[in-house]
Amino acid sequence: MTDTLRERWDEVQTRIAAACARAGRRESEVLLLAVTKVFPASVIEQAYALGMREFGENYVQEFEGKRPLLPALPGARFHLIGHLQSNKAKKAGELFDVVQTVDSAKLARRLDECGKAMEVLLEVKLSEEDAKHGCHPAELPGLVDAIRGCANLQLTGLLTMPPWDEDAERSRPYFARLRELAAAHGLPRLSMGMSNDLEVAIAEGSTIVRVGTALFGRRNKP
Repeated sequence: MTDTLRERWDEVQTRIAAACARAGRRESEVLLLAVTKVFPASVIEQAYALGMREFGENYVQEFEGKRPLLPALPGARFHLIGHLQSNKAKKAGELFDVVQTVDSAKLARRLDECGKAMEVLLEVKLSEEDAKHGCHPAELPGLVDAIRGCANLQLTGLLTMPPWDEDAERSRPYFARLRELAAAHGLPRLSMGMSNDLEVAIAEGSTIVRVGTALFGRRNKP
């Protein structure tokens, strides 16, 4: 898989570079988060060997099983990008360096109680889909204040996930809205855009693109 992964990584980096050039942005402003959910620890090792350092996982329990299988990976950081229940906050705090899906003051407090310095982002629900998680935009001011009052948490930005659509342009209004909300609260990081719509996300100011399929192919759940 290594040669194929190298080719895919090159292709994704080329897409990011082209999107940044069109938007008049520097490539260094956009972090490529390699989403490795449902793939084994060996795939993370391969990606790391090629130079990837930021990895995204969706499920606490799945990564809990993978983590002991990974060797020491200096410089690697692991992000939780899936919904997190407050009763799993302690375990998430042990496993992850960044939690991008904080959506309540209760969850923030649970993470803070882990006693570990941690970067967090707030997930904002901008679509009407029942399957989507996140706080309502009207809740943001209170949640921002709550997290900023947590001694161990550093709030750096917002995350959103628009409804899936083959037409990437349909994601643009959601990305633009998240950018406005982040600016209103002085938050520099925007986690938005995936394999199919990363160009649109970068045009709207994304600083973290969460890419799985374009790097690792389709996931076959066991």
